[in-house]
Amino acid sequence: MNSNYLELENLITSLGEKKFRAGQIFRSLHLGLDFSEMTDISKQFRERLESQFDAQPVKILKHLESVDGTMKFLFALRDNNVIEGVLMKYNHGYSLCISTQVGCRMHCAFCASGLHGLVRNLEPGEILGEVIAVNRFLGGGIGEKRKVINIVLMGSGEPLDNYDNTIKFIRLISEKNGINISQRNISLSTSGIVPKMFELANENLSINLTVSLHSPFDEERQKIMPVAKTYKINQILDACANYFEKTGRRYIFEYVLIKGENDTQRHAQALINLLGGRPCHINLIRLNEVKENDLKCGTDKDAYRFLGVLEKAGLSATVRRKMGEDIDGACGQLRQRYLEENE
Repeated sequence: MNSNYLELENLITSLGEKKFRAGQIFRSLHLGLDFSEMTDISKQFRERLESQFDAQPVKILKHLESVDGTMKFLFALRDNNVIEGVLMKYNHGYSLCISTQVGCRMHCAFCASGLHGLVRNLEPGEILGEVIAVNRFLGGGIGEKRKVINIVLMGSGEPLDNYDNTIKFIRLISEKNGINISQRNISLSTSGIVPKMFELANENLSINLTVSLHSPFDEERQKIMPVAKTYKINQILDACANYFEKTGRRYIFEYVLIKGENDTQRHAQALINLLGGRPCHINLIRLNEVKENDLKCGTDKDAYRFLGVLEKAGLSATVRRKMGEDIDGACGQLRQRYLEENE
């Protein structure tokens, strides 16, 4: 599952099999089949593969469905760790938010993902396995028959803290012989690891870069995002400008609205001063409250009032549709509850 098509082809021929077998196996893996289900290859070879490799590194342990159609998935890994993902249904199709790490070491105050710290990085095949498992759950195939059409790297973990594995996943998910999701339909969300943002701009990818901003003031941002003590907002803006220059793609800022903390007129005006004239979009998110902290969500009226101030000044901004509130929709919540129940 960690191999691209060429790597798998080389592996299969090194095992003494014909090169065309790689195509059969690659297709089957991306359909989510276990080796025992690959009936187009011999039983002897299936058993040999099964003894040496893992076709399904990720399995759905549990899923919850919201009244709004959103689904939350808890995935089991081979080492008994668990991760999670969120499937959102839109008019244009399904978007899947996936994890890149088991836990997280960013410790953002509004997020449950980092409550137990970072356990380990996910391998490329494990990140891919989340998508394959949900796509099969939905009855999807590969290529044009896939059900999952958009990917958001915004679940548990910081994608740029698991840089090499995340980049390889992006290349795997967009391979023409596999699920083949366009890189333009992939969004990567970072808390602002500036050196890796510059590195990402040189990867010749066409993904969407999203940055968790959450405050226009460095001092206040540091209180809710420890990573802000290392990388300042001006450094992040420089990295974003470089990404636009190298890729031609507009960047997005995520901004979680926290009642009384970052949702005032003062904050809105500072955002206008900071981002006015830049090729960016601001995605306002109403806080999903986490019981482990005392941060509160304002009203819908508060969110749209904040939006109105930004739009009046000419900024491109939207309020994200709130989804999955009744199924622990926020990052890390379902995993956190599972860990508590199984201590």
